[in-house]
Amino acid sequence: MTDPVVSVGPDSSLPEVLRIFVAENIHGAPVVDDEGQLAGVITTSDLLRAQENERDAALATVDYLRDVLEFSAPDWSGDVTDFQDRLGIRTVEVMTKSVVSVPSDAPVADIARTLRENQIHRVWVKDAGRLCGVVSTLDLMAVIEQGCVG
Repeated sequence: MTDPVVSVGPDSSLPEVLRIFVAENIHGAPVVDDEGQLAGVITTSDLLRAQENERDAALATVDYLRDVLEFSAPDWSGDVTDFQDRLGIRTVEVMTKSVVSVPSDAPVADIARTLRENQIHRVWVKDAGRLCGVVSTLDLMAVIEQGCVG
């Protein structure tokens, strides 16, 4: 289990989440509210999906071409319409809200089964309802490796 867990808040912007992922070399993080309760999970897949959705929405709007058509565009000051602006104001609302977790005393076999059955790469560990760690598929690989090397 990895503890402490790098987490983000419910108001974190997508660029902020991406910076955290790069800095911490992670691909997902729990979204934790002010009371420490798990609100959801945001992953690189969520970030890519949000980027694709914003790109598609931006391309469907004539306003997206404001830089190219500067001579014919209206005054854009204060207007958030281009791709970077639109993506920058998005927050972790794109997270996955259904969270799979296990208790802190869960056996390794139960954790592995939970990951496989839910087709996920990480499971959140809770103790008394509060987030206390994360177990990833790489953590399980380390357990298997140790068992084989013995």
